[in-house]
Amino acid sequence: MPILSSIMFQTDRNPDNRNNATPDPLWHIQFVVVLALVLHIALPDKFVAGPRLVVPVLELLLIASLYVASKRTNLQNSLFRKFASIALIVLIAIANAYALQQLAHQLLAGGKVVDGHGLILTAINIFLTNIIVFALLYWEIDAGGPVKRITASLRDRDFSFPQMQNPELAPHDWRPSFVDYLYVAATNATAFSPTDTMPLTRTAKLFMLAQSLVSLTALALVAARAVNILK
Repeated sequence: MPILSSIMFQTDRNPDNRNNATPDPLWHIQFVVVLALVLHIALPDKFVAGPRLVVPVLELLLIASLYVASKRTNLQNSLFRKFASIALIVLIAIANAYALQQLAHQLLAGGKVVDGHGLILTAINIFLTNIIVFALLYWEIDAGGPVKRITASLRDRDFSFPQMQNPELAPHDWRPSFVDYLYVAATNATAFSPTDTMPLTRTAKLFMLAQSLVSLTALALVAARAVNILK
């Protein structure tokens, strides 16, 4: 996947990496972006806004623009790269929110959905996409993004990880990678609240609140209705 080999979250070309930090493995980002595309394509037609291929095509166009930006040193930390990466995350989030709204509407409008197994699969699809969206978002916003985060001070952080609170338990050069943000998104989606990683800014708190509400709707409303149908 040559386009995805230099995806939006690249940090290993940062010339200002004064800490000589090891960059995140790119395959982590590649995997979740591809998974988000696959999950969207797997949704039933009635939960997709517009023609099925519109959102995946737009996502691929944004990925291609990010690939171009990553090839140019002057664009790697530019406003263009930041805008394109946020636009990709927002696009996936809107598509997922539409699917959840359609599913909830059908449940509340008279029980039009009668396939319990299909309902559970759709709820799982939305739930997993929700985790991916916010993992990417947390990774992108923390301390100004992956490039700025390398040299950012603790006071610039949006999240406080256990390794920051207890540095004696972590390697001296530890810093959060995408897997850490994926874990934060997954635990927040299941616990509906922070677990071991605390949000420090109002922005981070609002995003975690939004993710919890989406997860609560998908699990409590949809899953509960699906169980009743199966019974």
